[in-house]
Amino acid sequence: MNADQLKGQWLQFKGELKQQWGKFTDDDLQQIGGVYDTFVGKVQERYGDKKSEIMKWADSWHQKKAPIAAEKKPH
Repeated sequence: MNADQLKGQWLQFKGELKQQWGKFTDDDLQQIGGVYDTFVGKVQERYGDKKSEIMKWADSWHQKKAPIAAEKKPH
């Protein structure tokens, strides 16, 4: 997942992020606001040693959503 993808899907992503990784507070999510670098920093701050695991989860989440978004585009 890259910066543009996170910004474009932030509303959907943040709900599932908080559900999956409960240490993120509403304040954290507001501070992140769809900004990739801030997201990575908060991941590091909250989870440290699990950073790679969360980034893999984020990439996986995006991959699951990408086919759905492609199907909705008019051909």
